[in-house]
Amino acid sequence: MILDPTAAAASRATEQNKNSHDEANSSGAVNQSEDESGNENRRKSARRRKRPQEGSENVKRKSASAGRGGAGGSRGKRKRVEAVTLFEVLTMGRSAMQAVIDDWIEAYGTNRDSSLLDLISFFIQCCGCKGVVTAEMCQSKDDREVMSKMVEALDEVAGLQYKKFLAFPWILTVTWPMDTDSVEYPLTQPGPYGRWFHSEFCDFVAVLVARCQHSVVFDSYLMTTLISLLTELSDSYVRAFRHTCTLAAVKLMSSLVAVALSLSGGIENSQKLYQVQKTKTMRQRSPPQPERIQRKITELREKRAEIEIMMDVIFKGIFLKRYRDVLPEIRSICMEELGLWMKLYSSAFLNDSYLKYMGWMMHDKVPDVRLKCVLGLQGLYGAPPLLPKLDLFTTRFKDRMISMTLDKDSEVAVQTMKLLLLVSKASDGALGPGDYKQLLQFVYSSQRPLAVAAGKLLFARVLDTVGPASDTQDEINEEAAHKRQASSRLRALLHFYQESELHKHVVYLVDSLWDCAGALLKDWPTLTSILLQDPSPHGPGLTCSEQAVLVEVLVASVRQASEGPALPGRSGAKKVMSAREKKVQMEDCTKLTAHLLVVLPQLLSKFSGSCATVASLMKIPQYFLPECPEAGGTQAASGLMAELGAALDRHPDPDPALLEVAARTYLSLCVGEDASWCSVTRAARDSLVRRWVDHLTALLGDSLQGESPRFTADKEKRAEILATLKKLRAFHNCHNLLKWDLFGLLSPLLSAESGEGGAPPEVLLEVLRCLSYCMLWSLNTSGGTLNSREKERLQLRLFCERGNRCLSHSDHSVQQQAFLGMCDVLTAHSYQLQAWDPTSFSPLLYTPSPKLQRALLTFVCAHVFVGPDCVGQSAAGEDSEMERLEELHRRRNLLAAFCKLIVHSVLEMSMAAEVYTHYMKYHNDFGDIIKETMYRTRQMDKMDSARTLVLSLQRLFVRLKREQESGGGAHPGVQTFTSIKELARRFALTFGDLVKFRECVVVIHRNGIDFVFQEFSQSPDTPTPPYLSYLTILGEFSSKLLKPDKKVVFSYLQKHTAEHIVDPRDECWQPLFYYRASLLAAAEGEDAVSYVSSDRKLYLPGRSPLSRTKLEGSKSPCPFSPVDSKVSKGHRSGFSPSHQEKTADADPFSVSVEPPATRLNSEGSVASPGNEAEDDTVDVEL
Repeated sequence: MILDPTAAAASRATEQNKNSHDEANSSGAVNQSEDESGNENRRKSARRRKRPQEGSENVKRKSASAGRGGAGGSRGKRKRVEAVTLFEVLTMGRSAMQAVIDDWIEAYGTNRDSSLLDLISFFIQCCGCKGVVTAEMCQSKDDREVMSKMVEALDEVAGLQYKKFLAFPWILTVTWPMDTDSVEYPLTQPGPYGRWFHSEFCDFVAVLVARCQHSVVFDSYLMTTLISLLTELSDSYVRAFRHTCTLAAVKLMSSLVAVALSLSGGIENSQKLYQVQKTKTMRQRSPPQPERIQRKITELREKRAEIEIMMDVIFKGIFLKRYRDVLPEIRSICMEELGLWMKLYSSAFLNDSYLKYMGWMMHDKVPDVRLKCVLGLQGLYGAPPLLPKLDLFTTRFKDRMISMTLDKDSEVAVQTMKLLLLVSKASDGALGPGDYKQLLQFVYSSQRPLAVAAGKLLFARVLDTVGPASDTQDEINEEAAHKRQASSRLRALLHFYQESELHKHVVYLVDSLWDCAGALLKDWPTLTSILLQDPSPHGPGLTCSEQAVLVEVLVASVRQASEGPALPGRSGAKKVMSAREKKVQMEDCTKLTAHLLVVLPQLLSKFSGSCATVASLMKIPQYFLPECPEAGGTQAASGLMAELGAALDRHPDPDPALLEVAARTYLSLCVGEDASWCSVTRAARDSLVRRWVDHLTALLGDSLQGESPRFTADKEKRAEILATLKKLRAFHNCHNLLKWDLFGLLSPLLSAESGEGGAPPEVLLEVLRCLSYCMLWSLNTSGGTLNSREKERLQLRLFCERGNRCLSHSDHSVQQQAFLGMCDVLTAHSYQLQAWDPTSFSPLLYTPSPKLQRALLTFVCAHVFVGPDCVGQSAAGEDSEMERLEELHRRRNLLAAFCKLIVHSVLEMSMAAEVYTHYMKYHNDFGDIIKETMYRTRQMDKMDSARTLVLSLQRLFVRLKREQESGGGAHPGVQTFTSIKELARRFALTFGDLVKFRECVVVIHRNGIDFVFQEFSQSPDTPTPPYLSYLTILGEFSSKLLKPDKKVVFSYLQKHTAEHIVDPRDECWQPLFYYRASLLAAAEGEDAVSYVSSDRKLYLPGRSPLSRTKLEGSKSPCPFSPVDSKVSKGHRSGFSPSHQEKTADADPFSVSVEPPATRLNSEGSVASPGNEAEDDTVDVEL
């Protein structure tokens, strides 16, 4: 609260002595510069604990304000309003705010010192300060002794912060606790409260100035004190003071600008009245009237000059310091209000002296500050009377505005593009041709708002400037003029598209222009008439390339009207359409369906020679509205289907893209029972497919002869067979063609030998695709009879057998298609079993033979895990790089198809072990697929998944062991011991939840121990198990064991080693020591290396490690039972302290299965003590 000066007079000397004593004991003066953010950050850590507010300032009003009277309102209301403080009135709305401020103005006229202290307390409370404010009178501003005491310091001994400053005629001292969290204050509160406070606070300042503008604003006391207060607090290092008071100051200046505008309006009206009085004759006017008007003009000018002086003080004292503040919110506030000042009071602020701040702050590093500058400039360039004053600014900062279209913040880039649109409209010469060329390319941007803004610039600059060039009287007709204007605009659009050289991006160009040029793009009658018209001698027609682009524009506009602005690769579009937008979309679909259903056959007939153009036109029926009431009868549909069939027959070897589009178009026309043309389109499709099947049957009847089918077609018939197969394959992908029995027709082609007498590879490729589609449709539409189910099962078995034979074909494409076809069919069969309804029909049961499963696995290993295994290799050129990426994509598809079989339980889970062995070597290429397979299989059966991981490690280890025993050269399929150990570490990292996977980890350890000691009989020739070094690999999983499980696994290990004589002096037994240490050290809280190297910690005299673990452990919940006492005895005999001392100098990480050169490499890179300890620690934390 603020202490009254009269009440504080007796203690003023004591306060001064205390302040001087605090200043003397403070740690040092604090610089008040706005750039010293370090002081602010240094005190943030001490302000985290927020204390509750013990009381608010001015809870009781002064006695002078108890009898205030207000204009209007009842007595009860006045009492309710007077019972609150100025800070509390923020919660009561604008009407109550006006009443309280009117009461405050009346009280100010009675006792201005007390009322002014209330207003000061209000601003300090708005800063979130919960401290105490004391005030004392100051006689003169020029008192150097007084000015030297204006400090802002921190008293760490007392735990207080204080700021002493001059708000003439007051010297104010604000004291608040040091541990107060000044980072959180009302303006920065999250959620609706912060936004509400910001709005109410700004309204309070505006209402205060508005209610005082005719009275106390010009008393040279209120505004002087208030401006002095805001200037001092806005210069504080405390963020709350600086932010809140800067906002109050700029809002105060905005209110003063409004007052100045009001005074200017009064001056202008008075001058007009004075001119009217001067024009009157002496008889018509009274003598004192002109003098009275002149005095009023002089008075208003003096008031405006006084207001301008106040604004100049605020601008120089606050704005010039705070527009570069370290806090971006303060900079944003300054720039936002500066743009408002220049727009409202352009006579005083709209000049280069103020515009330069806008230009400078467009380089700010915070996007919001740049955005406020751009929005402020939009208001200036959008007002035509202000444009002449912006010429120099445009010339100076044009390059910066153009570069901001590439801003990393999307909103800044969009608003900058809108600003440049206003600049281009304001002056034709402001932007040059090079600038427009750079800006118009943003219509292809991936951000739709930016592309739409660039589309508006393109429409205003290129399309909207083209008018109807009518030179003759015959073209006075409005329709002809509209058509000519649309034609001119479309030519300009085609010219722009061809100049941009960004082909295949027509849909993005249309999407960018849709909001501003939608009427032009949706004028389908004009578009089709331009495409159908023949070249006339009166004017140049469209070239072939222009016609092709215009067809793409037509298709893109139809798609946009039917589906909306959702495009792949372009973000920012609305995901939910409003009711009005849905209604407009329905109307557009109705119009395009009614028009193009009739006109499209003509377009197909005209452009039948161009396969690409026909493919584009065939996309249009996919967007037709089936239940269109204006589509007419079936005659138009019959004509369209006839023209579609003729377009397919005109091309003997059609393009695959054309066939795919045609199949999808027939599918969209055949589905939908509500469509009037559904029966016509289905009949046309069946007739077309039947003709192709009959033609293919005749061709194959002549080509396959003899009991064992032999393909004997000549080159001409082979081309016809291939073309017909492509058509049937494309349609069978979208349509159910089972009633034509394509499986029985084409399966004999696979029985022919691949050598002499067999079908060529390109024919086999299409046959395999058709047969796979047949099987997929058959599985999807399974019948309910027993005969049909048996027939489907036989076809599935026959397809898999023939596909297995094709895996050994000489052509690689045939092999890959056979593999992918079998994988797809088997995956669909598995899904059919999962979705089987017992009440509908019996399931189709089929299990791939072991031979087929091995063939699929062999194919994957031979065709996927080959070639370079790293991505960082350099390519000879761009073409080779593209080929490498395409090859990698093909191999990834093959691996993904095989992994689907494992995930869907078509193949045994153990088949994945061979795939897991390549996880490290091909991690960059296939690591994501293999890891996802691990995750899916673990969800199916986590125990089998764990056994599969163990199997992959054991296979790699056995291969390495055999290679070392054979003594041959390095084989590409054999990995080093280091890579196998690293693979085990990667596998261990996949077990994140130790409790969830504790059984899996125990199974891994038990399986590994069995693998090492199975069928091992110790003899003088074989003193150690042959696979003993596998325990080093198994130790990578020790960190994933829980403490009770480690003890159980250790007991299980002791049960296997108790029967054998373990000699610690023998280097071959070191892997066993390492594995034991990895189990016991983690249980004891030590790492494996320290456990192996320390004989004192490991084996104390008279106590074995097992006995120590039994003393510390508890009963294990693991399904394995602990060992009996015989194991302890065996352990004591095998590991005596004397034996441990003899092997203290031996290397505990030696690997016996590797040659010396490899062993050194393994010791250096795998068995590093520091790395092992660090990896184990990380695993436990994960």
